[in-house]
Amino acid sequence: MNELYNQIKEKIKNNNFLFILLSVIRANSIYLLNKISNNKLEKIRFYKHLRYHMNMKNPKSINEKIVWKKIHDRNPFLPVTTDKIQVRYYLEKILGKGTAKEILIPLLYVTDKPNTIPFASLPSAFIVKPNHKSGNRIIVENSYFDKNQIIKTCRRWLNTPYGLEKLEWAYQPIKRKIIIEKLLLNDDGNIPQELKFHMFYGKCKLVQMIINKKNQSYANFLDEKFNILKLRTPNHLTMESKIRRPNNYEIMMALVEKISKPFDYVRVDLYNLHEKIYFGELTHYPGSGTTHFEPTSFDHEFGIHWKIEADYWKKQ
Repeated sequence: MNELYNQIKEKIKNNNFLFILLSVIRANSIYLLNKISNNKLEKIRFYKHLRYHMNMKNPKSINEKIVWKKIHDRNPFLPVTTDKIQVRYYLEKILGKGTAKEILIPLLYVTDKPNTIPFASLPSAFIVKPNHKSGNRIIVENSYFDKNQIIKTCRRWLNTPYGLEKLEWAYQPIKRKIIIEKLLLNDDGNIPQELKFHMFYGKCKLVQMIINKKNQSYANFLDEKFNILKLRTPNHLTMESKIRRPNNYEIMMALVEKISKPFDYVRVDLYNLHEKIYFGELTHYPGSGTTHFEPTSFDHEFGIHWKIEADYWKKQ
């Protein structure tokens, strides 16, 4: 594990890796100060969402263990793979340059100065994201967009830290930038089918399939063999029809097993567009540890797969 980490460090040293290491130290200092004030808020937030008190001394549910990860896990791969730019170098090392290039969404532009975005040379459809945040994006599907509003939003993203309030440590060391990628759309003009693989030490135990329609997304949970589970989350509708095993499912599984191996738990997101696989992101804190499952018993059932071990990454 340490040898692999050193190899990746060498690979991206010209891409501000020193900044990342120094920022990790700074982030730990900020985190300790923030932890004092936010630990109580974390407990309140947890109870508000899940209606039971979290146990950090002996975490058992998947949500408790995600919170434990936020507070205790300092695997140096976490900031690298959370950063939407640096994760590309991670994939190159783990998968090889050829495979990584095949599955990475084409990168059109990177900057920390939004006013330099070359809008005139961009294609008619693209997506704008901050590399240090989750869930923020601007989708441009045609040539009619407000350039000034995009610049304004990007500046706000760059000026806003992410994850401090919820103690999500991995976001803190990231050097903030704006990235612009090719927009993936299926034949219906929607974001393509997405599969989210929940991985434990490189082994899949749950798959979430997202099917996007205009103004609505549907989610179905499946086991690793693609059997539909009677499981849902309140923020998504389920779709009983059109749930079929993708023809490239085994290829996806082989990819996520390699990508996730250095982590005790991580969610690996892949897009499936015309049976071509694209990498979405790695998510280390899904739902920030407050995902409400129906039935609620699944919260603890799912947590069984994760054996909590401090500094697990040093032993790999």
